[in-house]
Amino acid sequence: MSYSTEQIRNVALAGHPGAGKTTLFEALLHAGGTVQTAGTIERGTTVSDFDPLEKERGHSIDAAIASTDHAGIHVNLIDTPGYPDFRGPTLSALAAVETVAIVVDADAGIGYGTRRMMEHAKARNLCRAIVVNKIDHEGANIARLLDDLRETFGQEVLPLNLPADGGKKVVDCFGQSSGESDLGPVADWHQKIIDQVVEINETVMDHYLDLGESGLSGQELHDAFEQCLREGHLVPVCFVSARSGAGTKELLDIAEKLFPHPGEANPPPFRKGAGDGAQTIEAKPDAKAHVIADVFRIVNDPFVGKLGVFRVYQGTVKKDTQLFVDDGKKPFKVAHLFKLKGKDHTEIAQAVPGDIAAVAKVDELHFDAVLHDSHDEDHIHLAPLSFPKPMFGLAINAASKGQEQKLATALHKLAEEDPCFHVEHEAETNETVIRGLSDLHLRVNLQRLKDKYAVDVTTRPPRIAYRETVSAKAEGHHRHKKQTGGAGQFGEVFLRIEPLPRGGGFEFVDEVKGGTIPGQFLPAVEKGVRQVLSGGAIAGYPMQDVRVIVYDGKHHPVDSKEVAFVAAGKKAFLDAIGKAKPQVLEPIVDLDVNAPEQHMGDISGGLASKRARINGTDSARGGEIVVKAQVPLSELEGYAAELKSVTAGRGRYSLDFSHYEPVPAAVQQKLVEAYKPKHEED
Repeated sequence: MSYSTEQIRNVALAGHPGAGKTTLFEALLHAGGTVQTAGTIERGTTVSDFDPLEKERGHSIDAAIASTDHAGIHVNLIDTPGYPDFRGPTLSALAAVETVAIVVDADAGIGYGTRRMMEHAKARNLCRAIVVNKIDHEGANIARLLDDLRETFGQEVLPLNLPADGGKKVVDCFGQSSGESDLGPVADWHQKIIDQVVEINETVMDHYLDLGESGLSGQELHDAFEQCLREGHLVPVCFVSARSGAGTKELLDIAEKLFPHPGEANPPPFRKGAGDGAQTIEAKPDAKAHVIADVFRIVNDPFVGKLGVFRVYQGTVKKDTQLFVDDGKKPFKVAHLFKLKGKDHTEIAQAVPGDIAAVAKVDELHFDAVLHDSHDEDHIHLAPLSFPKPMFGLAINAASKGQEQKLATALHKLAEEDPCFHVEHEAETNETVIRGLSDLHLRVNLQRLKDKYAVDVTTRPPRIAYRETVSAKAEGHHRHKKQTGGAGQFGEVFLRIEPLPRGGGFEFVDEVKGGTIPGQFLPAVEKGVRQVLSGGAIAGYPMQDVRVIVYDGKHHPVDSKEVAFVAAGKKAFLDAIGKAKPQVLEPIVDLDVNAPEQHMGDISGGLASKRARINGTDSARGGEIVVKAQVPLSELEGYAAELKSVTAGRGRYSLDFSHYEPVPAAVQQKLVEAYKPKHEED
């Protein structure tokens, strides 16, 4: 089908693990005629879970894209992973859609994944809808679930349709006001949602009060509904059974009639420039304007090479178009333009504003790259998504000599595909460290190294990312004087240091008066200070959250050189640190442990032995709980195996970086003592 921007709907399916997103994805593709038979996870035949690891594990690891046509609209669907271990691809999808459909299991109810995705979508100013799946399951209590949804997410949560006949079908309660459902008379819910929609707009409300519902035109009601979605005044609920197909065609009908097209949604947050001088710009879905598109997914395909998947925000991308990447001066030619259907690629002639497409074999492409066809669009970027900081780490080496370059290339490709998988080189220990969101996240990537890139590796725990800081004000001084046969070296520095609030970073302040340190040598003083910042002062870890104020010094008209002031700045800083009650800081993480309720005592006791602060628990249906705690990262080595043992393999956990705080005195002493011999050798 040939389609315009107004006919496009971009929808991401997100939510808690096991809610049935992939099965719903298949059911919608089947209802739209894209696939003749809906695949199943059990048979490994779904469009979205095509990766061998996804088939083996029975759940999504990456986001997958496919489209279907229905009732004159073109729906781009993105199936996202539910497990928090794979949040990178899930959150990336938010940059490409107007609507996030959060899928909820009618049996299990609201999970932590439901809450998280509601929060992420709201923070991104996206329209949200809740899709309740498995409505025909015998144990599902739909009435209680709807009450729970409204209690948790607000009274703006209201159904657009209702299950009927024991979940074998659904009945409309937005467009019609009569009939019966499994939740009572349709009229009751119809009145609630109409009341919610009309109050968003004064004109519509006046017409409604004067003439009743019959006095509202279809366009008035549609526009008010769109405004409600954009402003979060309405979070519609739709009911489906992805297995039986009940409600799936109706969900596509709702997308056609009520979900926003790219021209109706909240404008995407584009900025031009950097820092405080950056200006907000509006990318308009005008097919004739200059191209602005955002790359939200990178796939390294073994057959077509690097694939950059992008969303067009403005202009039309055509085959043979010349496009620039970010601020690059050399354009690339769009030799082939693709639509995706899982692992399959179909070549197309053009992608209009709002559409999702892909280009292959362009090495310059990277996640979040902006594509454009004019230098007028240089320095434009989409407001960055907020990704969790990967805190799990493993030091990694090639298992056999000669494979180091192959390993480096493979790790680079994996990091390109997942914004939450990082590869770092630790200069202090000369080790390569991979970081991810969980033990599972790293294990999956290690398996891909072996299966996809034929690289065998060895791993070991990395050093914990401790930091150093100071907790008091102090002054430091050093005179560097060196006389050899010829010209000497001379530089003298007086400085003050003071702690900054946690997370304050580093500040270098020049308060030198009267030219006692000439201006050309101040960068040298800062260079010396920064050498300490990077290498540490007491335990060998980078220093942070400190302000350094240089206020006096001396120089010599002949012997003063840059090298002298580098040395003087470094030694003066070290002198001050020794008097400023230095501290070693450790990373504290937010830990969520999900496990059967009967293991609550064992989990809490185990965490208490790790210096954890337990902040509470959330109950979930199905007899599971989520224990929330803050714990030092250093205490979690081996926790995956411990949790597996305690819960008979049914427990899982995820981490988010929280903050740094001082280590206990005994731990600091141990770290300092371990550093001293090496430091003294140096």
